[in-house]
Amino acid sequence: QVQLVESGGGNAQTGGSLRLSCAASGSTFNIDTMGWYRQAPGKQRELVASIARGGTLTYADSMKGRFTISRDNAKNTVYLQMNSLKPEDTAVYYCNVKTTSWYVYWGQGTQVTVSS
Repeated sequence: QVQLVESGGGNAQTGGSLRLSCAASGSTFNIDTMGWYRQAPGKQRELVASIARGGTLTYADSMKGRFTISRDNAKNTVYLQMNSLKPEDTAVYYCNVKTTSWYVYWGQGTQVTVSS
């Protein structure tokens, strides 16, 4: 089992920045990909960004150039630096971890609200 604890959500104004963190604990030895998804009201959950243990990055097109994902393998922590925030970035952001055994774990979600 892997437990995920997210932090860093909150309120920002258009053009502002927020940094999300997600710390994994438990059976972390076989974590492969760490990432972030988001879900806005009335919409499906969507990928924001992910980073594999080896460093391969994946970004949703709308986040490229504004969001940066990184991870600290020693701390089993993944970060999401969000810059140039827009009102349409308002959503609940979920940390996501995939293991080499194909298990998937989700964090509890953290609210990000961007006001114009």
